[in-house]
Amino acid sequence: MLSKNKDKYQRPQAKALLQRLLESRNFIQIIAGPRQVGKTTLINQVAEQLDCPVRYVSADEPSIKGPEWVEQQWEIARLECAAEDQNGSILVIDEIQKIPNWSETVKRLWDADSKSGTGLKVVLLGSAPLLIKKGLTESLTGRFEITHLPHWSYSEMNQAFGLSVDEYIFFGAYPGAVGLISDFKRWSDYIRNSLIETTISRDILLITRVDKPALMRKLFDLGCIYSSQILSYTKMLGQLHDAGNTTTLSHYLELLSGAGMITGLQKYSKGDLQRRGSSPKLQVLNTALMTAQVGLNLDEAQAERDYWGRLVESAIGAHLVNATRSGSLELYYWRDKNREVDFVLKQNKKVVAIEVKSGRRRDSLRGMSAFSNAFQTTRKLLVGGDGIPVEEFLAKPVDDWLK
Repeated sequence: MLSKNKDKYQRPQAKALLQRLLESRNFIQIIAGPRQVGKTTLINQVAEQLDCPVRYVSADEPSIKGPEWVEQQWEIARLECAAEDQNGSILVIDEIQKIPNWSETVKRLWDADSKSGTGLKVVLLGSAPLLIKKGLTESLTGRFEITHLPHWSYSEMNQAFGLSVDEYIFFGAYPGAVGLISDFKRWSDYIRNSLIETTISRDILLITRVDKPALMRKLFDLGCIYSSQILSYTKMLGQLHDAGNTTTLSHYLELLSGAGMITGLQKYSKGDLQRRGSSPKLQVLNTALMTAQVGLNLDEAQAERDYWGRLVESAIGAHLVNATRSGSLELYYWRDKNREVDFVLKQNKKVVAIEVKSGRRRDSLRGMSAFSNAFQTTRKLLVGGDGIPVEEFLAKPVDDWLK
């Protein structure tokens, strides 16, 4: 029986955010991450530990709100702050990326408060990290601290809900869907309708220009089908039966990556131009995006050896990709002719080659040996089979494998 204590479990990022708010540092606090990773729950947990008023508002539907709405909420929070003797108050705005020109409005209001000495602290939540990043770099340089909230790790899902490693590989890392996994149809409907469709239609199509929305949706489906596989943009266009160009496809993949859905890993090489010109290795950021659309339940998926092998490799890849969202790590793949390394993890001068033994018929040792001869390698890791157990690899923070 799975435990259901999501609200009691506190993600590690909550402690750092609480500390920053208690220290009254003069920065806007940003929490950015995909849908349903617990941004609102995290700020509620932090708010319970603060001795000051916290005003929470959301810019989500039903109606699109504008800059004037932000000004109104900000003014109410200022009044609450002025009524406090010492501790000030906190304004939390959720789904901030849905406000047109939000960063310019926040900059103007924040700068005015900085000049007047208002003790108002501001926390902004956003479910489209790519669009959040754009606003920060354009207007709020030097005025913010950001907390990247990625998809939940295996250790988090295990501690909070008791998920086994096989359940994590299959059902992925959406905490809000855990209560539905005993009914596979309800669970898969929730993932498709409340997460996939909502992310595409409201986090991407509604607030950024996409000339070919049908092509982007097909690209997402293709990314799920071919997750953990290398596929050139030309072959993608052939699979999608579209007369578009590779630049458009690359842009759409970037949008899907920014929304926390799928990404395309670049080939590891010594030159940036070679990396950018390589065929991407498609990778889901949450395996639930794959399994919810296939129609196989957990037992049926495990019986399909090749499919389960791709799920295992995709779970390892998602674990690694999500760890890179903080910006301190880089992740690639490597291939030279018929020799391949599944993942190449890089931090400064440290380079770790990772091969997942997932049942695919390939000589993994040849690829690792060739890569090691071509590049200076800190560590070579084999995951699965007679290597590091998958559960052990997923349970450890990615940084540990760089030591």
